[in-house]
Amino acid sequence: MKKISLFVFLVSSIAFAQDYGYLSGGFESNFKWYNDDPETGAFFDEENPGSDEHVRSNNYLKLDYTYKNWSAGVQLESYLPMPLLNYSPKYDDTGLSTFYAEYRSEKLKITAGYFYEQFGSGLILRAWEDRQLGINNALRGGRIVYRPTNNIMLTGLYGQQKEGFDVSEGHIFGFDTEIDMADIAKFKKFSLGLGASYVGRYQEADIEKPNFEELTNAFSGRLDFSKNSFYAAAEYVYKIEDAIVVRHQVNNNLVKPGNALLFNFGYAAQGLGINATLRRLENMDFFSDREAAGNDFNMNIVNYLPALTKQHDYLLTNIYVYQAQPRVYLGSNVLKAGEIGGQFDVYYRFKEGSSLGGKYGAKIALNASYWANLGGEYDYLNQDYSAEFFGFGEKYFSDINVEVRKQLSKNWKTIFTYVNQYYNKRYIEETHDIIKTNIGVAEVNHTLNEKQSLRLVAQHLWGKGDDGAANYTTNWAGATLEFNVNQQLSFYVSDIYNYTNDNPHPDVDTENIHYYNVGGSFTKGPHRLSLNYGRQRGGVVCVGGVCRYVPPSTGLSVNLSIVF
Repeated sequence: MKKISLFVFLVSSIAFAQDYGYLSGGFESNFKWYNDDPETGAFFDEENPGSDEHVRSNNYLKLDYTYKNWSAGVQLESYLPMPLLNYSPKYDDTGLSTFYAEYRSEKLKITAGYFYEQFGSGLILRAWEDRQLGINNALRGGRIVYRPTNNIMLTGLYGQQKEGFDVSEGHIFGFDTEIDMADIAKFKKFSLGLGASYVGRYQEADIEKPNFEELTNAFSGRLDFSKNSFYAAAEYVYKIEDAIVVRHQVNNNLVKPGNALLFNFGYAAQGLGINATLRRLENMDFFSDREAAGNDFNMNIVNYLPALTKQHDYLLTNIYVYQAQPRVYLGSNVLKAGEIGGQFDVYYRFKEGSSLGGKYGAKIALNASYWANLGGEYDYLNQDYSAEFFGFGEKYFSDINVEVRKQLSKNWKTIFTYVNQYYNKRYIEETHDIIKTNIGVAEVNHTLNEKQSLRLVAQHLWGKGDDGAANYTTNWAGATLEFNVNQQLSFYVSDIYNYTNDNPHPDVDTENIHYYNVGGSFTKGPHRLSLNYGRQRGGVVCVGGVCRYVPPSTGLSVNLSIVF
């Protein structure tokens, strides 16, 4: 710790002592005190059952220094006395997490150390960080980006993926090219872009006589087109044969290739927007460490496969959240090889003064998504399958929702949302239950004066099928009240409550609990401090379609973010 403090001091002194260069950075601290709760039970850490450490924190200090065409940076992290619940146990202690040095010119960028990168949509490669999800999949190695002309960009890289304060065993090789064909051919009425990528993962096999190559190669091609208000894009990925991994065990007898197809198109005009996204994934798990496939912490993931569904904003609409199903699983009760489906969005704005828009106009948004297993033949006894390319199998999930935004007067705004969901818990979580829900949400925003405002949200969920009983009724009610004192200071209180208890299975705990939270935040420029006390419902937390599981807990949370 002393060495890190000295290093930070020296970097800061050098940057400010000289009359050139620029030092920037940020500090983020996430602190939580977990306490015992008579309703939810005593504090318990599922990853460290013997631990009784109630106070925990995740801390990040990032420093970047730029001088002319050169830049360098470090990220220091501390997880003391222990990381927050359900973060990887490989995040421990305090240390240097990432570092890099980079040179940039008009045509060339060279990076050494840790770096983040994405090829295309990320289907084949994405190295990124999201602290809320506990993800930092940076690559440690080198990268060269070269632009021979303004319409061609070439990227080559090599690295090992970050794994806590170390790196994984696998070696990642990558090459990507992007070509602006419309610019090359001097097309002025439309744009046309082409892209191609290669990613290889080399890892020595830990088993004798493997039926798969130690170097797993993946290739992709993509096309982007737009003209006036219309746009379309397509991307295809092929991954060569590799062993299927189930519960961190390599199955040398089940070796299959993988592929992914992504297509989206849309139309945007004044007051109208239409977008559709279709995707098919088959055996598209891709990890820098084979045996890390299916881990609970999103570590070692090479590619980016978010759930393509609407990302809802409310508490009850996020109880049953879909997660992308790219992997093969041949269990006694669940047989699946990936997913196929899509989502569709329509947005329309009614003009001010129209019969439906009224004085202030109105906005309506319709979204629908549907996801299913790949159709085909599945053989559990022989651990084999044959998937149809466009076949639909067992339904995983559907979400149909409509949102209406209407301003009633100068000081009153409303949002009304209805959501219908189907959640196949057996296939998504490999447990049991098919859950069907209907959710209604009403939100009212009232402006008190130039600085102050109130926000009230009322929610209700009607559902059937959870807790091991197909006819079990589960009803939730929720509410949120938020008071914005000014642009800097705000307070809120919220609660969700499962008030139904008609489960016919007495061995299932259905005790009704209020999951209340009370807190506030203060913002000053780029700096922010927030506090919260309350209960966390056990379930998944999602950001951008990527999720992680969080266990139930009760306690005080403090978040501090400083940017300089």
